[in-house]
Amino acid sequence: MVKVVGVRFKEAGKIYHFDPDTFELKAKTNVIVETARGIEFGTVVAEPREINDDEVVAPLKKIIRIASSKDEAHYIENKERKAKALRQCQEKIDKHGLAMKLIDVEHTFDNSKIIFYFTADGRVDFRELVKDLAGVFKTRIELRQIGVRDEAKMVGGIGNCGKGLCCHTWLPEFDPVSIKMAKVQNLSLNPTKISGICGRLMCCLKYENEVYADLRKGMPEQGERIKTPDGPAVVIESNILGNTVKVRLISEEKAADKPEKYSAEIYTYKKQQITRIQKNAGKEKDVFEGIDEEMLDEIKNLLKD
Repeated sequence: MVKVVGVRFKEAGKIYHFDPDTFELKAKTNVIVETARGIEFGTVVAEPREINDDEVVAPLKKIIRIASSKDEAHYIENKERKAKALRQCQEKIDKHGLAMKLIDVEHTFDNSKIIFYFTADGRVDFRELVKDLAGVFKTRIELRQIGVRDEAKMVGGIGNCGKGLCCHTWLPEFDPVSIKMAKVQNLSLNPTKISGICGRLMCCLKYENEVYADLRKGMPEQGERIKTPDGPAVVIESNILGNTVKVRLISEEKAADKPEKYSAEIYTYKKQQITRIQKNAGKEKDVFEGIDEEMLDEIKNLLKD
């Protein structure tokens, strides 16, 4: 077991472990630590506790000191320089005619490096840009290309639900999201309804997926033949949350010279009242089945990294 403290450098950023050393650290205490990027200013979000050795990413660095009022003033000063740095960098980008969109900039606490974040459709040759920026800022320059999901996390915005984006307000890391999650939850596979403002699948598709997957067990698919207390039937709709299925009873079986006939009325049964006849055990249903090619192309765009 090893004693660690959790430190975060951004409001909704990832939590990193550090050795608290001899410091008495409480939540919301600002600290100075050493990271791979250099000396950084962070905030304690998880008080000292013991965890297993295999949960620690080596080497475990120690907390250098609790931030003083001078450190906090310097941190605020670095943030205030952000707007000017963005403006100067954008001027250099325009000068070189580079096809890149500048998103954000960060100064390391000790001002040993400035990191510019950008998005672009492909690779960008920014070697001359780096030289120009180094001449302006007189320090090490790093340009880091990010994806559209990272852009949304940095910039923020309002989601389809009317609230601030999860990734910007509280979600520390992105979880994998798949189109199958939307299918399991009986959501429309229309890209405009299941994509976030970043243009990728909404992160919230994962939140309830485990519950839906559990409730879906034993539920028949649409078009599946089942047995009911009133006889054989064909499923026309499954209500996962209500644990019910809507069916049409088979009034006349299919014969060589005539098709199968169904009742005009729609009947509703609880899952416990039915018996499945044709279970698709071991057969993975194509989640893209029944989708036209134009919409399929849009959906595949949502699945890009």
